[in-house]
Amino acid sequence: MPAATPFPRHIAALILATLACSFAGNHIAARIAFDHDTGLLLAMLCRSGVTLLALAALVLWRGESLRMRHQTWAWQLMLGLLIAVQSFCIYSAVARIPVALALLVVNLAPILLALLTWALGGPRPTRRAAWLMGLILLGLMFVLDLPRQLSGPADIDRRWIEGVLFGLIGAAAFACALWITGNRLSGMPGAVRSMLTMLVVFAASALAGAGGLLPGGMNLPSATAGWIALGCLVLLYGVAFSALFILVTRLDIARNAPVMNIEPVAGLLFGWLILDQLLNGLQMFGGLLVVSGIVLLAYKRQA
Repeated sequence: MPAATPFPRHIAALILATLACSFAGNHIAARIAFDHDTGLLLAMLCRSGVTLLALAALVLWRGESLRMRHQTWAWQLMLGLLIAVQSFCIYSAVARIPVALALLVVNLAPILLALLTWALGGPRPTRRAAWLMGLILLGLMFVLDLPRQLSGPADIDRRWIEGVLFGLIGAAAFACALWITGNRLSGMPGAVRSMLTMLVVFAASALAGAGGLLPGGMNLPSATAGWIALGCLVLLYGVAFSALFILVTRLDIARNAPVMNIEPVAGLLFGWLILDQLLNGLQMFGGLLVVSGIVLLAYKRQA
């Protein structure tokens, strides 16, 4: 089969930016759904289930094989569980703190991945990469408004602490998932790997819900707005995730992937327009540092 012709770079960048906005919109919809009593596990179950169906249809259409070695299945199971943890953590963060703030914290994953790769025998981060990581951490300090939080006389809000911690755990889980993908499952077709990952997420969400591990985790929305938001988060995530794998061979991901880092920027804009969530000037400056550092770090890796 001949290789697919890549889109012109400006078209590929526009598509990736649209997908990033769709992922951001999924988290905005999730916050609305949670504000109307939707269970977190229910949201994960619906999102992963619909995406699983779309990816299964894609795998069947392409006629891709599911035959793998026993060891590969073990790594695939671990990948799925890590993505389940990441999904749970980012939704937990979104339910507690502004969406843009949660997404910026989770975007620490590239730094954690670089450090994890180094710790497991990979290349040591270059001096420039270390400076960019420092820039990202400095920006995150401003995003979290740490100077004011630590100097203020009042106690730090408990939900704020929980949201930030969930974001950090989600970033760590995603970094581990990226390492497994790149170092243990890179030979698998992307659609098959993603389909099996969604299958594990779906099964883990169903088992956790059936076992009552999270009180209220399977609650139905209490209002029409909650149902609409639940439908929107499923649609936005499912379409974006599936489209990414359908079009991946034409998007020249190696060159254009940094465009996806506009997701927290889109989260900030949507959070302001839809949820009336607005970061202060110093936090927005920190967000600019974080996004800029991540984009420069990604371009450096490709060089």
